[in-house]
Amino acid sequence: MKQLYFFALLIGALGYSTAVFAQQPKRVLDTQNMREGESVEYCITHKKHTALLQNPEYVKGLAIAEQEFAAIAKKGNDQKATIYTIPVVFHVMHINGIENISDEQIFNALFILNRDFRKLNGDTANVHPDFQGMPSDTEIEFRMATIAPNGQCFSGITRTYSPMSYQGDDGGDQVDAIVAGNNVYNGQWPGNKYLNIFVMGDIGGAAGYTYKPSNWGATSMKNGIWILHDYVGAIGTGSVGASRALTHELGHWLNLDHTWGGNNNPGNASSCSTDDQVQDTPTCIGVTACLLNANTCDIDNSYWGFNIRDNVENYMDYSYCSKMYTEGQRTRMRNALQVASTGRANVVSAANLAAVGAAGTPYLCKADFTADKTTICPGNEVQLNDQSYNAVVSWSWVITPSAGWAFASGSSASSENPTIVFNTPGLYDVQLTATDGTNSDEETKTGFIRVLGTAASLPFWEGFEDYTSLANLPTWELVNTPANNFFTLETNFGHSGNKCARLNNFGQTASNIDELTSSNFDLSGIDPTTGTVTLSFRFAYRKRTSSDYEWLKVFITGNCGENWAQRKTIGGNQLSNQVSSSAWEPTSQTDWVTVHMTNVTSNYFTDNFRMRFKFEGEGGNNFFLDDINLYTGGPSNDLIVSALELESEFTNLSVFPNPTDGDLHLQFTSATGGAAQLYLTDLSGKVVGHYPLQLQIGNNLVITETNQLAAGSYLITLDLKGVKTTRTFVVK
Repeated sequence: MKQLYFFALLIGALGYSTAVFAQQPKRVLDTQNMREGESVEYCITHKKHTALLQNPEYVKGLAIAEQEFAAIAKKGNDQKATIYTIPVVFHVMHINGIENISDEQIFNALFILNRDFRKLNGDTANVHPDFQGMPSDTEIEFRMATIAPNGQCFSGITRTYSPMSYQGDDGGDQVDAIVAGNNVYNGQWPGNKYLNIFVMGDIGGAAGYTYKPSNWGATSMKNGIWILHDYVGAIGTGSVGASRALTHELGHWLNLDHTWGGNNNPGNASSCSTDDQVQDTPTCIGVTACLLNANTCDIDNSYWGFNIRDNVENYMDYSYCSKMYTEGQRTRMRNALQVASTGRANVVSAANLAAVGAAGTPYLCKADFTADKTTICPGNEVQLNDQSYNAVVSWSWVITPSAGWAFASGSSASSENPTIVFNTPGLYDVQLTATDGTNSDEETKTGFIRVLGTAASLPFWEGFEDYTSLANLPTWELVNTPANNFFTLETNFGHSGNKCARLNNFGQTASNIDELTSSNFDLSGIDPTTGTVTLSFRFAYRKRTSSDYEWLKVFITGNCGENWAQRKTIGGNQLSNQVSSSAWEPTSQTDWVTVHMTNVTSNYFTDNFRMRFKFEGEGGNNFFLDDINLYTGGPSNDLIVSALELESEFTNLSVFPNPTDGDLHLQFTSATGGAAQLYLTDLSGKVVGHYPLQLQIGNNLVITETNQLAAGSYLITLDLKGVKTTRTFVVK
């Protein structure tokens, strides 16, 4: 008979949070290179350039590019009214945090770039009087690329889930992670076809950097711009004060130096002896704040003469009030776009613009949509969000089945982003037909919205015994990021039965998140003053290597998932300090650990309680989950299940031989295991025999002797956690 052993994991009731990544050596930042009040270096482009000067191939390529650039500048063939269009791709790398900025924030950043480069920003009218009339329209524009290198239509934005977002000391490693794991096209996005902008959570302690035009690496995807997420645009995680960082880095990408010259040393008096190679930007040492009256270099300038105020409002300075490029900077950037050896000329060529989908009027090539949530309780709202690309003028939404839901006030089937109230439990398909006035496309997502049923009461026990698969269950919802292995049903073993939830984590990619989220439960009847609730579960796990640091996190919600609270965190050696270098699975109950959570507080005693088990892996070893038990009262090592559940679990119960003159057999099938009692009583209720049992899930056969009993009629009673099942038998 199967024996049950329980091992309590002694962890504090309240969960804790900690960094996901291994501790890195403390980074030392150059405070001279920071803008006033900021904690990152504003730009490290010239530091990157200086480091590359140690590479002979880079130096050789730079010389080739500079020769071609000088020849173009000498010709002076910059034609007015010729608009250069640069196709842009934003590559967002994230770990599902604030660094995973919205499409709206990205499009806001694109708007700011076009506004600044085309001198459409109203603040050019109030530049310092010394520079009135000097802000220049560069006649350079930026447009989202809409065709990936493999010909696939996309929005101009890729997203990559990777902890490399916060490991920014080597931008090349970050790009490699994008190449391998982005959600659009896994391959190179050539730098002579796309302006690649990499949005990160960390880029080596800087706000932004890029590489100046060179023959070296001209076609490489790494010929792009790195930028912190909170320096992108003026909304979302961005801000107005940080929103010109991309404008600044684009200046470098188009061959501009800082206004004080080709270094990252603003405020250094020696910069008066350096030059930015642009005639109409006064010689200066640079500022890190909006110092409009700065006059730092009183030297002769062939364009300005002596005693000229600094142009601190220039995008290539570090001020918070940058608002202009000069005519000289305009010319230098446009010349850079004519240099073939750097790849810049090809980027803006008509043939390339057509190839990457950045030529002409944007058109609809794909209908798509998302929702603010896809699993809700009855009566909750869902907002659908159009994500079609790249131009839409009208929308038509269809929800199937047609009953059980309604558009919220102010929304309709033709709204761009309608809000819908779902009242009836079930799965709903959502279909969007989008059009740009000429082209139409349709996107249907089957079972997209799940409306949970009536909240279940306590106690609840999940042993996964009743399932043949974990896919599309009404009770559990699976989430898998990125799309690799996910929780499946193990049918050969479990902690207290023959099944459990299994995650084949062994050999997965270095960063993955897998979630198992429950349906809803009604805890509203529990007294908030005196009542207590315990959430217990069992897990089994081994590391793959001793350095593995993987996590199990448990979240709860009292409002059906509108807000989640992390209430248990188990990681590293707490999850397991044992190592198995091969794919591991438990072979005995001693391999399982029992966890009791007593911090389901009265705040969660609602009619829409839910729980979520989240495993964060890095390709360590397999993980198993079983016996999820939610019940009133304190922790119990016995499974707590309802009487109704127990009664329905007993099937095929029979007593034989009956009558008997010897052994009596009690045979039955049980879906519940654990301690039980067997009683033999006479018809008056007197106990004539008592035997403790340990039941297993599945078939059970209990044999007891009756030789000690006199002839007559008796009762045999099976008592499992207070639920009694009785049969009559006769002794001959």
